[in-house]
Amino acid sequence: MQRDKILSMLGLATKAGRIASGEFSTEKAVKSGSAFLVVVSEEASENTKKKFRNMCSFYQVPMYLYASKEALGNAIGKEFRASLAVLDEGFAKSLEEKLKLAEKTE
Repeated sequence: MQRDKILSMLGLATKAGRIASGEFSTEKAVKSGSAFLVVVSEEASENTKKKFRNMCSFYQVPMYLYASKEALGNAIGKEFRASLAVLDEGFAKSLEEKLKLAEKTE
């Protein structure tokens, strides 16, 4: 149940224009300081996970591994997405709360 809330919230953030998706845009958002939260697909390659883990820890942006590439893509109206950044502090905070809960319940 928690999973659907997270994905639908990502959809809302997308409609509000507060999501950067795809590796290039996610990386740009983190490095420019506009990302408040990064979500990387659980199916992303180890390389991709490591890259974002390192980048996010350096820029102090919370990062979570979550959902399949397809689920992330569907949530934001795209096909497949291995990574996305949330560009709004409010969305990021409530998404992070839900992601923490989801981690505990899995």
